[in-house]
Amino acid sequence: MRYRRDVVEDARQIVAAGYDVIAQEYLDWSARVQGDPRSRFLELLLARLSPGSEILDLGCGAGTARLAERHRVFGVDLSAKQVELARLAVPGARFAQADMTDLDVRPGSLDAVTAFYSILHVPRAEQPALFARIAGWLRPGGLFLAALGASGSNGVDADWLGAPMFFSSHPPADNRVLLRAAGLRLLVDEPVTMREPEGPATFHWVLATPADR
Repeated sequence: MRYRRDVVEDARQIVAAGYDVIAQEYLDWSARVQGDPRSRFLELLLARLSPGSEILDLGCGAGTARLAERHRVFGVDLSAKQVELARLAVPGARFAQADMTDLDVRPGSLDAVTAFYSILHVPRAEQPALFARIAGWLRPGGLFLAALGASGSNGVDADWLGAPMFFSSHPPADNRVLLRAAGLRLLVDEPVTMREPEGPATFHWVLATPADR
């Protein structure tokens, strides 16, 4: 990646504006990724959920239709264009343009929270508080499924698929520490390397549940 500089103060604006520009390009690009394990981990989650479960999808992108087949899904994304595409792709779910770090969610109200390649757009200094909030949103036995970043990136790629984009993440060892400190117990903990059109990329897949409930 060609990081311009270490920037966090305008990260949200960069992410929202970037995806507004590249939303369709991102969909086309994603279809060319080889070895994306999302479906495998999604099935692990769905096998543990009862029909009609309440699911919050953070950074929903163009939507995850599989989640909405048997469950009540609410997706949020910083990008208005991504929300527009999600509503078209998954009419059975609800979507809103919102910041995942500033949601008003009733504690203990969700059966699952998902975040597919989206938390890596949150400044890493804010990720511990986000993990703690997610743990609090979950019901006893609730589940958190995420594809987290697996590097020490923290800045802006000046030209990612045609627009500036902010990325921020921790190595897997640090992710584990932060998740446990947030009150989450790891059920699945697997770094996976897939092949993006530009080359290999590794992400840290986790499935977790509140530790004390």
